[in-house]
Amino acid sequence: MSKTMVDAKVVCQIVLSEDVKLIEVFAPDIACIAQPGQFVNVQVSKQAAPLLRRPFGVAEVNREKGTFTMIYRIMGEATKILANICNNDFINIIGPLGHGFSLNAKRPLLVGGGLGLAPLVYLAQSFSKDSVEIVMGGRTAKELFWTELFSDKVNIMHITTDDGSQGTKGTVNAVLPQLLKSGKYDCVYVCGPVPMMQAVAKVVETAGIPCQVSLEKYMACGLGACLSCSCGGVGKRLKVCTDGPVFWSTEVEEW
Repeated sequence: MSKTMVDAKVVCQIVLSEDVKLIEVFAPDIACIAQPGQFVNVQVSKQAAPLLRRPFGVAEVNREKGTFTMIYRIMGEATKILANICNNDFINIIGPLGHGFSLNAKRPLLVGGGLGLAPLVYLAQSFSKDSVEIVMGGRTAKELFWTELFSDKVNIMHITTDDGSQGTKGTVNAVLPQLLKSGKYDCVYVCGPVPMMQAVAKVVETAGIPCQVSLEKYMACGLGACLSCSCGGVGKRLKVCTDGPVFWSTEVEEW
């Protein structure tokens, strides 16, 4: 699969919450070929540390402008450095990497929680708005700044929060079984914490609907060489970076 290494100019950084930011970069060589579900590997600093690149999902693409966005949580040294990068600075990026989502669905249902919602933004963007629904989960209403990112990309948003501060109280599975009973959807796309994805995949598979999951693993190289991101597949080991990060749920045995 085609990939390239570029020095991408930072267009802007936007604060989404106290610890989550969106960064937009000008990288037309990547923007023109990136598919929903793919990721890029970013060198956040040209200093000795942090040594390894960091993987970030492609959150949204504007091919006319030649830009794409990434959404990240400020957690460790690398993301702290990234958060302090200024407009018009350059960061080195390799991508797009991995295999993305199937776009064959006519009536897709997206299911996401936490930062797992990031790659679903671009996925939603790739379908006709009238055909897309999303189940969006968070611990509290404060975490659901995502609604603004999806408002112009989906037809219906189903919201759940653990504490009931917005939408239905509970996890995404508080509303999912009833939605699936409607028979409206021909594919479900899931990204979020592993326990959530496992629970969702089980419900979706029971309903007899195809389900794709986007896995997130620690990636030292992102190119399939180091095997740090391997997981158990049906009859074989899978490398999340090159075999995925998107898989059909029935392909994965050990999450």
